[in-house]
Amino acid sequence: MSETHSFTGRILCGTACELGEGPTYDPATDKAFWFDITGRTLHELHLATMTKATHALPFLGSVLAVVDPERQLIVSDQGLFLRRVADGTLSPFATLEDKPQNRSNDGRVHPSGALWASTMGRKAEKHAGAIYHIAGGTVTKLFSDITIPNGICFSPDGSIGYFTDTDVNHLMRVALDPKTGLPIGTPEMLSDETGTPGGVDGAVCDADGLIWNARWGANAVDVYRPDGTKIARHLVPAAQASCPAFIGEKADRLLVTSAWQGMDAAGHLADPHAGQTFELGVPVKGRFEPNFAL
Repeated sequence: MSETHSFTGRILCGTACELGEGPTYDPATDKAFWFDITGRTLHELHLATMTKATHALPFLGSVLAVVDPERQLIVSDQGLFLRRVADGTLSPFATLEDKPQNRSNDGRVHPSGALWASTMGRKAEKHAGAIYHIAGGTVTKLFSDITIPNGICFSPDGSIGYFTDTDVNHLMRVALDPKTGLPIGTPEMLSDETGTPGGVDGAVCDADGLIWNARWGANAVDVYRPDGTKIARHLVPAAQASCPAFIGEKADRLLVTSAWQGMDAAGHLADPHAGQTFELGVPVKGRFEPNFAL
């Protein structure tokens, strides 16, 4: 039986994103980044000073990976783009697929420097999405027929990959080649969340191998052991928690994005913090995201 913990954290950013997603942290600059996917905006927050900046995007961006001090990689509905940090200039890098009705969704960099990124239908059409592996400029489709691909994260040694289809609510695991981030086995179900409230959404894996998973529709971040045992639930003050990220100089804090997407006026009134970005307020043994290796 897992324990449920009340929210003891704080609001990191009061801006209400329609679809806050894709948070990450760059320890070299002490900046957290996240997207409002449908708002076509990249949010940037310098943690030490709490200085906030927003960057308008010409597409639906959802994943950001640091390449080097000068460049970032952004995954979007129009493909992958290199972004120059100094002025925000975007340069096409790669294409994921040929389905114009799709957009990008979840993603994370594997310890090898390869990127996993997912796509889905713009209206969450059944089985329209997929998960891809990007190594340099080489794109490989890993898994298809997924409705809402989420939960992409990796064990500390890179030997296990995790993901989910939020529509099905099965948290999956698959054996990987630690040197490449490519699967060497068949995905297996780690935890069956069918019929439980909320949807298994974005996730990160900490230094001890624990999986921290945002639970869309349940006001929570759930914690799983590598064997799939759920050991804790940490409440957040927004129903649609979407994705966590380790932040801070020691990666010992947890940022959580949320969304107000799909809410009517009454729903938004009942969930006044929907779309805001939070710090969970509990110590974690996090890890910094690897840079994407060109």
